[in-house]
Amino acid sequence: MPKKTVKDVELKDKRAFTRVDFNVPRAQDGSISDDTKIRAALPTISYLLQQGAAVILASHLGRPKGQVQEDLRLKAVAERLEELLGQKVVYVGEVTGPKVTRAAEELKPGQVMLLENVRFHPGETKNDPELAKIYAALADIFVSDAFGTAHRAHASNVGIAAYLPAVAGFLMEKEITNLSRILHDPQKPVVAIVGGSKTADKIGVLTKFLQLADTILLGGGMANTFLAAKAYRLGRSLVEKDQLQQAAAIMETAEKHGVRLCLPVDATVAYDLHEAKGARNVSVDAVPADMMVVDIGEETRKLYAAYIREAGTVVWNGPLGVFETDAFARGTIAIAQAVAGSDAFSVIGGGDVVAAVEKAGVAGKISHLSTGGGATLEFWEGKELPGIAVIQNL
Repeated sequence: MPKKTVKDVELKDKRAFTRVDFNVPRAQDGSISDDTKIRAALPTISYLLQQGAAVILASHLGRPKGQVQEDLRLKAVAERLEELLGQKVVYVGEVTGPKVTRAAEELKPGQVMLLENVRFHPGETKNDPELAKIYAALADIFVSDAFGTAHRAHASNVGIAAYLPAVAGFLMEKEITNLSRILHDPQKPVVAIVGGSKTADKIGVLTKFLQLADTILLGGGMANTFLAAKAYRLGRSLVEKDQLQQAAAIMETAEKHGVRLCLPVDATVAYDLHEAKGARNVSVDAVPADMMVVDIGEETRKLYAAYIREAGTVVWNGPLGVFETDAFARGTIAIAQAVAGSDAFSVIGGGDVVAAVEKAGVAGKISHLSTGGGATLEFWEGKELPGIAVIQNL
């Protein structure tokens, strides 16, 4: 059901409590190393300001577990946001309290303030109704724009909606629209690329893709488990022995449904996950006993790229190798280039793959880069996300 957005409500002279996702990567000195998530929130923030709203921003950073952690304060985020917006951002340095209340009361239309890391408050992740009431008392309307936390029922993204009318921001709207298109109106043929290291984390999404996709391309550590389920010997490679039966069942279901489920035919193998010395390309039936699979191989890249070229829709979650090590990122980067070069509607979800696409320099050629990790997976699995459920229907 379509959701109300910021365009469906009167914003002039209103205080808008806006939940954003500023959980950004930082360098060792605490500076922001990637401001993509801050930039992603700018269209909503700018629109609210243009419409004459006073904007109260709330975000988490890291996992402080209800305790104040100096290295997880949002001061650097506030400074970067000031630069991007070209105007002052009132940074309060606290989540709740008289200082916050006063700052919110004094905030004028067209001004912005940023609360301290909401996860410093122990009630945030518990979805404490008292904390949600405190947030709601600061504003007239709740704008939900943090898709990355939509699968979590917390006070600042779900609880608050019990006390204020809730509407979606532009980022949330874009995520719902593009991810729904995959589920309900995909251009055929659909090619799903699934990687990452843990099969257990991807069972739900793989099961859903068996209903949606014409072809599923597997890579990453999880592909080892599927190969092992077919009795391949993979040396010292990561294999989840407790998932072998599950992998076999998925392959059986794919065959039954007429879904082409592709496993790597060759691989890059190495002695160490972080060291390229001695690495080489081998067939998956010739992995040396003392080596491990660290990336999809050259033939697999060509094979997968050929399927991608024919696709009408491509959906991708999870890297296809140990992409943090440059020498083992080649498979993921080659597939990113294939997706970018195709005419397909393409959606990529999950921080690791989004980072790989940025690394490949092709992010601008992907139809939609999802800002969610777990939220994207749960959306694709068909689950109702609490952070979306609370937004008013049109």
